[in-house]
Amino acid sequence: MSLTIADKTFTSRLIVGTGKYPTHQIMAEAHRASGTEMVTVAVRRVDLSDRSAESLLSYIDRSKIFLLPNTAGCYTAEDAIRTARLGREVGLSNWVKLEVIGDERTLFPDNIALLEATRVLVREGFVVLPYTNDDPIVCRKLEEAGAAAVMPLGAPIGSGLGIQNPNNIAIICDQSRVPVIVDAGVGTASDAAIAMELGADAVLMNTAIALAKDPVAMATAMKLAVEAGRLAYGAGRIARKPYASASSPVDGTIGALSTTLSSGPRGAR
Repeated sequence: MSLTIADKTFTSRLIVGTGKYPTHQIMAEAHRASGTEMVTVAVRRVDLSDRSAESLLSYIDRSKIFLLPNTAGCYTAEDAIRTARLGREVGLSNWVKLEVIGDERTLFPDNIALLEATRVLVREGFVVLPYTNDDPIVCRKLEEAGAAAVMPLGAPIGSGLGIQNPNNIAIICDQSRVPVIVDAGVGTASDAAIAMELGADAVLMNTAIALAKDPVAMATAMKLAVEAGRLAYGAGRIARKPYASASSPVDGTIGALSTTLSSGPRGAR
């Protein structure tokens, strides 16, 4: 069940965010319930000027949970690169969930700028996990640029719509030589299970847990869904068929045997 990205191995395949929770305490409880070993932290949301002041970092057990800084809120490659550098300089991590947003309303990524920023940060020694569209070609180019994983969206950020293009996600999973982390759009546990059943290596979510009526219970549900989806993927689902296929074959049953005996040899008819 372990997941390896770059030089780190995790036993959990669920990555969780840190925003939108009612309180930092509920966030911490949800993290524990989820079993996550990696959480994303927006560099711009952390008070980097006063590390002694209480912040969301005070509620993250860094002995058990790895911090993945992200460049949320960046709309140019230059801004995202600068933010990633800032996160590393203050000691958060040399890993980065790279976001370069291209549209304020949909929050879809600017993939041209994303590729540019990925190339620069990889050259500077960052472990880059780029958030992108569910586009197999873009994901392949990001991998070629040196990304340690690719993070295609399931649906727009915070939408809760679930996996909108399952075939694209499956293609990305099939062609990728680095881990595929479905990021954004998950609304409930079944969405997470579907992502894993399609072959994703992990799922990243924030809103689905943070804004649930009971974030801690939803975090538990997401943990179980990711585990179940991964097990189902490994088990191998049956092929889809247009017609029924009996669970109990007729051949060899008492009814079939009696019919054969009563009909007799073909020559006796």
